[in-house]
Amino acid sequence: MTKNENGTVSYSVANHIGTIEFFHPKGNSLPGTILRELASTIEAAGIDEESRVLVLKSSGDGAFCAGASFEELTAIENLDDGKSFFMGFARVINAMRTCPKIIISRVHGKTVGGGIGLVAASDFSVALGTASIKLSELSLGIGPFVVGPAVGRKLGVSAFSTLALDAKTWYSANWALTHGLYNKVTGSIAELDTEISRLSADLAASNPEALRNMKEIFWQATGHWSATLEQRAEISGKLVLSDYTKETIDKFKERK
Repeated sequence: MTKNENGTVSYSVANHIGTIEFFHPKGNSLPGTILRELASTIEAAGIDEESRVLVLKSSGDGAFCAGASFEELTAIENLDDGKSFFMGFARVINAMRTCPKIIISRVHGKTVGGGIGLVAASDFSVALGTASIKLSELSLGIGPFVVGPAVGRKLGVSAFSTLALDAKTWYSANWALTHGLYNKVTGSIAELDTEISRLSADLAASNPEALRNMKEIFWQATGHWSATLEQRAEISGKLVLSDYTKETIDKFKERK
């Protein structure tokens, strides 16, 4: 367990199933510290011989992930800092993309912005029926540039544009299932955990080489993503410095 004032990230292994769990007291949001720990933990788990499949989850019974940290967004004062913050999301997505192991995401609650990027970068996702989603970046004056490649890859251009442009609307778990973000939706937490346990156990018992080959096939033609995501991080880093975005985020924080 790694602890700091901005939350926690942990990694554990049982029966060849590696579990990566993150927590932040503000809706499992993603400040820079959590993003850095997630990326490094996923990279380390990818080469850990004890695990054969990975489960990504968050703590608690509220939101799965509230997305970017508003405090850090409003504290950004220059382009370097802005790009650096959004590169945190880029590194996590790239770590998930290049990890040689299948990653299953356990989505127990609502998911916003960058959290949708985590789910989209997973290889399989199981969600609770109440785990609605919202890609809220445009409503804050930014736009889902960094998570866009992962979300667009999973949902397709039409569904991605629906989420990206209708940025104030919550879309249901069934909508996410129909459009490919979620692979399965369950009716209760007990059913969610049963399905996660069943699938991860089945995969952990599978041929590791076959799983690695499957992972490569799933992510073929994404070798350019490192450069693409860096370019997207720079776009977001510029936008977050605009007066429009700063004022919009401040107004949102006041309503919280």
